[in-house]
Amino acid sequence: MMRRQGVIIAAGLGLALSLTACGDDDNGGGGGSGGDGGGPSVGIILPDTESSVRWESADRPALEAAFDEAGMEATIQNAEGDRERMAQIADQMIASGVAVLAIVNLSDASGAAIHEEAAAQGVVTLDYDRLTLGGSAEAYISYDNVRVGELQGEGLAGCLGDGQQNIVYLNGSPDDSNATSFAQGAHNVLDPMTNYQVVGEQAVPGWDGGEASTIFEQLYTRNRGNVDGVLAANDTLAASAIGVLEEDGRAGEVPVTGQDATVQGLQNILAGRQCMTVFKSATQEAQALAEAAIALANGDEPETTGTVEDTEAGRDVPAILLEPVSITADNIAEEIGAVFEDGGVTYDDVCSGEYAAMCEEAGVTQP
Repeated sequence: MMRRQGVIIAAGLGLALSLTACGDDDNGGGGGSGGDGGGPSVGIILPDTESSVRWESADRPALEAAFDEAGMEATIQNAEGDRERMAQIADQMIASGVAVLAIVNLSDASGAAIHEEAAAQGVVTLDYDRLTLGGSAEAYISYDNVRVGELQGEGLAGCLGDGQQNIVYLNGSPDDSNATSFAQGAHNVLDPMTNYQVVGEQAVPGWDGGEASTIFEQLYTRNRGNVDGVLAANDTLAASAIGVLEEDGRAGEVPVTGQDATVQGLQNILAGRQCMTVFKSATQEAQALAEAAIALANGDEPETTGTVEDTEAGRDVPAILLEPVSITADNIAEEIGAVFEDGGVTYDDVCSGEYAAMCEEAGVTQP
């Protein structure tokens, strides 16, 4: 059955709860949720703590809450950016008897290997947030990632305005299929606009902020500072570019995009250093994952919104694709309430210290 994109998925959890026995509170050393150990369980492996703060500050608590509400045991661990560690965690979860394994892969090849091992042991898999090209997941739960890139392109175009402009792209990790989709979406918007010229484009391995600083500084120097805008794929990469621009006295003068609506990204928007960010509700994504996992644990097919193409495996993967939201200086007062409500970022986080006056000026209020 097809569903409209962007809807909150919580409605199906109540029915699924009646079909699913509760699990115990054994967290497997990585944090768990659930009840008395009688029913199927799910293992979830997050990728790292470096590419974005979202994984621990937003996704983990949202996932814990979603599976607690559903009454299904969930063990959540973080691979800390280590592919071998992720494979070991997956083996441990499979051996512990999880019915469903959900991963945010660290690369397509390593993710596909985990899918293969799980299938050999009779465990069904889900891709959470990142599609594993060449994998065999039953479904993919994420946001419309091409649309994320389109929002970034639209935001940058709005901040740049008319006239001939030079743009640098700081793309996400080359082994993350989402990064390809983000770049595709941005190019969809900006390439037809002939007043924009791409003077540098490079992927940042592992979404690493330190490497992003080095890469952007090299691109900036190569162009002798003649850079008018930066299409940065997330707030971590945006902060790296902004740091280099600050050293040259141009932070706030050169628009920079972002993603994830992190505390730093939102503060940079308030301070005029960042053009925009993209908000993706961790609560909606976690609820969608919980619903899909419960369906699979009960032998059913998850309800999806469409499919995405796995170009490596040559198949269309059933997908639940949610709708992202652009946050800019112009709409931050209206949109930030949803960010606070989502739970990963609070008013006190954003509007502290020097940012208190900026929040007041922008109309950002305590929820």
